[in-house]
Amino acid sequence: MLFNSLSFAIFLPVVFALYWFVFQRNLKVQNFLIVVASYFFYGWWDWRFLSLIFISTFEDYFVALQIKNTVDERKRKMWLLVSILVNIGFLGFFKYYNFFIDNFVNSFALLGFKPNVTSLKIILPVGISFYTFQTLSYTIDVYRRKLEPTKDFIAFTAFVSFFPLLVAGPIERANNLLPQFFVKRSFDYKKAVDGMRQILWGLFKKIVIADNCATYVNMVFDHPIDHTGSTLLLGAIFFAFQIYGDFSGYSDIAIGTARLFGINAMRNFNFPYFSRDIAEFWRRWHISLTTWFRDYVYIPLGGSRVSKAKVVRNTFIIFLVSGFWHGANWTFIVWGAFHAMLFLPLILLKKNRKNTDTVAEGKLLPNAKEIFQIVSTFLLVTIGWVFFRANNIAQAFEYLGGIFSTNIFPLNIEFIKRIGFFVIIMIFVEWLQRKKQHGLEIASMNEWLRRMIYILIIFSIIFFSGRNEQFIYFQF
Repeated sequence: MLFNSLSFAIFLPVVFALYWFVFQRNLKVQNFLIVVASYFFYGWWDWRFLSLIFISTFEDYFVALQIKNTVDERKRKMWLLVSILVNIGFLGFFKYYNFFIDNFVNSFALLGFKPNVTSLKIILPVGISFYTFQTLSYTIDVYRRKLEPTKDFIAFTAFVSFFPLLVAGPIERANNLLPQFFVKRSFDYKKAVDGMRQILWGLFKKIVIADNCATYVNMVFDHPIDHTGSTLLLGAIFFAFQIYGDFSGYSDIAIGTARLFGINAMRNFNFPYFSRDIAEFWRRWHISLTTWFRDYVYIPLGGSRVSKAKVVRNTFIIFLVSGFWHGANWTFIVWGAFHAMLFLPLILLKKNRKNTDTVAEGKLLPNAKEIFQIVSTFLLVTIGWVFFRANNIAQAFEYLGGIFSTNIFPLNIEFIKRIGFFVIIMIFVEWLQRKKQHGLEIASMNEWLRRMIYILIIFSIIFFSGRNEQFIYFQF
């Protein structure tokens, strides 16, 4: 079920009404409603894959209890290994089986052999990369004795399957989300209203920004050889805003929806295109995944508190794994390696924590140095997005080569003006709100001005929406 669909527009108020007006007095029944609603929400896409979520949930629930009740360290490690193998096994089979088989066959073909191995027609379950990491972090934290396992299976199932976060995150940690299912929740009008504002801003970014950008981006990336350098450059820039509007828009809707149910989810985006270097970008982009890899991969490898050679190793591992997490294609691995090379000089020179404050703090506009840093960082990120969006590495290099060609004109000015207008509006709003949690955190604003802003955004969503596109991160 898509957030920007009629079915969700019916589903959400029905669940909301049952949650607050029918089952509010009984916490366990309220949690059970969340489980039922979440499974219905996911099953709307394909009910067959509900078994995967249930198996992953039950396995990690059981394993965590065994880890807690086992004194012998070897047995504790064995139970943790069971969790890792089951979770990564599911993820590896559904997401990466064909990738490894195809590369295995191609490698032997170069040597003149033709192994009789065929790929399978595997459907990638929506959200498997997200809920797998969420449950896996739970068992790892229990193993590390940072978290007490729960005996409440319904609450744990609600934690794993909570529908706003189920298919594209944020990837929540058990120490933040799980305890919220153990305490009685009361309706908070101000929190709910702000959640609705965040949902509205997320819908604007998805429907008006991302879906409109997608039309231009698809046209350019599908046939890059047919377009001029300036058209290709704009295609890459618009993809940067498409993926941001798409994914941060989804996160805004998810977080805002969670707040309607009295649940606080972690922030996933912090205006990343206002970053002054790549390190700052990664502190602001897909925060739940970045911190997951930091805590469960990078730091256990030694992080940056090791020799420079190992720092280089750890940096490449974290970015390559992050790239591979996004998809079974060499383009994602190259994208990760590209960002590793951008990140390495900063961490080796110990400048990766240089920009941790808000850009242009206390000022309306950035200074010349900050403008240069923001624009250069954005352009580097945009080059990386070309690899992310391309079908293969050859097309990515062909696309980048075309950008630097001498052939500049013509340009579809009318089409660009329409997209550019709304992109500028989004940038302007988020720049003014860069110290806030989201673009429409405007509770202190004059009431009539707030209403006018709501009307304009709703009007834009209705009359200037692009072609309805599936959320990009559903494929991951």
